[in-house]
Amino acid sequence: MRRSWQFIQTVLGLIFRHLITVTSIIPVLSDGRIVLIRRRDNGRWGLPGGMVDWGEKVSATVQRELAEETGLELVKIRRLVGVYSAPDRDPRLHSICIVVEAEVEGTMQIQDTLEISEVKAFLPTSLPEDELSHDNDKHLQAYFQGLTILD
Repeated sequence: MRRSWQFIQTVLGLIFRHLITVTSIIPVLSDGRIVLIRRRDNGRWGLPGGMVDWGEKVSATVQRELAEETGLELVKIRRLVGVYSAPDRDPRLHSICIVVEAEVEGTMQIQDTLEISEVKAFLPTSLPEDELSHDNDKHLQAYFQGLTILD
């Protein structure tokens, strides 16, 4: 009986306490501007990104989420900026966030109007630093410093 209960606890732990893998993208246009999205859930600016779907590669998630949230096309992933896993990094759930810098092109246009209210490109010197969502300020700081973070 004790062994069965341990098994049940393990399964419940996997189902209800399993980390979610997400991406955040630092989209950079050819003129050096960085594209941010305004989130509907908190009204703050943030990096586009989202959950990695079952059976999907992280690179495919980057391409999909970029298109859904900004309308932009992925030219190439330039570099890994970091992997962030602090339990309090996202107030909604405990996630592992893989942050990449991406070269992008196209016309900015919101595809996912339920999650995104605005998409805008900013010069690196005019980012809305005090209005950033979750831990996106840390992601951008590492990016500008040329660091690769494992947190």
